[in-house]
Amino acid sequence: MTPFHLGTKQPWALGGPDPLDGISIYAHGGPVPHWHYVGYGMSELYEKESEDPAVSGWGFEFTVRLLRRPDEAQPPMWPAQLMQKLGRYVFDSGKWFEPGHTMKASGPLATDRPDSAIRAMAFTVDPELGEIDTPHGELRFLQIVGLTMKEYQAALGGNTAAVLDHLARYLPLYVTDVDREALIRL
Repeated sequence: MTPFHLGTKQPWALGGPDPLDGISIYAHGGPVPHWHYVGYGMSELYEKESEDPAVSGWGFEFTVRLLRRPDEAQPPMWPAQLMQKLGRYVFDSGKWFEPGHTMKASGPLATDRPDSAIRAMAFTVDPELGEIDTPHGELRFLQIVGLTMKEYQAALGGNTAAVLDHLARYLPLYVTDVDREALIRL
């Protein structure tokens, strides 16, 4: 299946508002049907510009896996907006994300679901895409995983891997389901 592709009208390098040059969205069949969002722009896509020859750009590209409803023919746009927002944070602050990091959002991740309990995120290596070498250095595909506030609290203090191991039993490939409740009790 041909992916949906979102591109920017004006690249970040030319003063545009979005740091990711594009986001491809694939309809993934299983083990649970989901949308797989893959960003392009946190690494060096066109030429080597950074000083570290071993790492491409920031060393990662964002991904998101979102549960696909049976009646959905089009992917929701909020994950792409989230990826762009996180990219702006990295470019503006100079701080980047790595596996094991967590972040609380100012509201639900799904901006179209105000009652969603998914209000934080964890970062992990995408279980299918992993890490790759490119002509401009290595990069990892860094998956954004939606968390409830209970899961976020449990992940603090270096416990993200344990929380994600627990969630993996219920969320194959760490697919985010914005309609679920917490899968951890505190």
